[in-house]
Amino acid sequence: MKEKNPVFVEIPRATPREVPVALRVLGWGEIYGDFDAGQGEQQAGRCIDCGNPYCEWQCPVHNYVPNWLKLAREGRVFEAAALMHETNPLPEICGRVCPQDRLCEGACTLNDGFGAVTIGAIEKNIVDEAFRQGWRPDLAGVKPSGRRVAIVGAGPAGLAAADRLARAGVAATVFDRYEEIGGLLTFGIPPFKLDKETVKLRRRVLEGMGVEFRLGVEIGRDLPFDALLERYDAVFVGTGAYREVAAGLPGDDLPGVMPALPFLIANVRRLLGSDAGSDASLDLRGKHVVVLGGGDTGMDCNRTAIRLGAASVTCVYRRDEANMPGSRREVKNAREEGVRFLFNRQPLDVLGSERVEGVRVVETRLVADGRNRARPEAIAGSEETLRADVVIVAFGFRPSPPDWCVDAGIDVDDSGRLKVGGTGRLPYQTTNPRVFAGGDNVRGADLVVRAVHDGREAAASIVRSLAIGTAFARESESSFA
Repeated sequence: MKEKNPVFVEIPRATPREVPVALRVLGWGEIYGDFDAGQGEQQAGRCIDCGNPYCEWQCPVHNYVPNWLKLAREGRVFEAAALMHETNPLPEICGRVCPQDRLCEGACTLNDGFGAVTIGAIEKNIVDEAFRQGWRPDLAGVKPSGRRVAIVGAGPAGLAAADRLARAGVAATVFDRYEEIGGLLTFGIPPFKLDKETVKLRRRVLEGMGVEFRLGVEIGRDLPFDALLERYDAVFVGTGAYREVAAGLPGDDLPGVMPALPFLIANVRRLLGSDAGSDASLDLRGKHVVVLGGGDTGMDCNRTAIRLGAASVTCVYRRDEANMPGSRREVKNAREEGVRFLFNRQPLDVLGSERVEGVRVVETRLVADGRNRARPEAIAGSEETLRADVVIVAFGFRPSPPDWCVDAGIDVDDSGRLKVGGTGRLPYQTTNPRVFAGGDNVRGADLVVRAVHDGREAAASIVRSLAIGTAFARESESSFA
């Protein structure tokens, strides 16, 4: 009798339905749909449960990937969703925006030859389906501790911290200056990657867990930070990284040059119906756009410009394609949608008189020094000028620590990152023992999933600190009895 081939041989890797390029560039909806009936279970069944789950270790939150793939294969949707939430407070979001090709799927044993298990798509689809069927986190056994924690910032770090605090019986109140939760999940990541209804659903889930949101409130402007220390037992700071890395090019102050983040935020606010709808910078119809930078933010700008009607979009990156920091999937999507990539090009200056007319670039070659990442070196005589009506600078972002950090005794380093941990302090505890921090304001601009990890772990440290405080208070009271 012929031995049956393993599932991963019989069933090739497959991704969910994808909106055709000609249609998707006309709108803002997510380009990936659901699996066909039964296809998700089939794809989950491709996991070989290799015993040493590289996918799990490569995941920043160390998801129990083989375990919930098994549950997904068996159609046990609620159990799979519950297991996902044990390690990841935002699985439906990470399933959409994580660069799985560089993380879990890139580490999958089957990735070399057979095609990695489609972990991200299964994660997204399982949680979406669980929510559709009415699943919600079970907090029936959680007892209120009487403790209260303030969270500054409703981005992924703050949301993850709120989830974990609620599960520990700690009342969490989240403050954010924007009118919706999510931070850059809502206002930075375009809706073709992350539909904003997904973030709104997460808000409803968290509110059902007892989390309170106070939106449109900027700490330091509308409410002093000292007030949080007076009213709450601890504070978590997840203010992200919003200060752009300037181009530093001659001519970069010309009209038509814009930083990536304000461009993306203005577009999302327009789509959400806010007052950014009349922003002239969003009218790219018939214009030639040059995007400087090869990260995921650059890809978001590329694809947004296409949907805003640009006549052409050219992405300039100073290294080669293999060294691009952006997700390979996002590069593929951008290329399919009509973006032209110019690799090994270093921008020299922005040209124009009254406004942008072009960008002068020089060709580069990569030079290895044996120590760090290969550096680009300009090739003399290879300069060329790219036509440009608009230049979008996507060179990255740095934290911009709030002014109140100094008065609150929260130390920052030379790059503006909040200092956490260290000798005598808990993980994610700042130099003010009642204040904790995590995400991009600690790491610098990084992945959503790493911010989720930090919020989760910071919440654990907060719970631990409150428990230590209670024990210390009891010991102090007994010593004076």
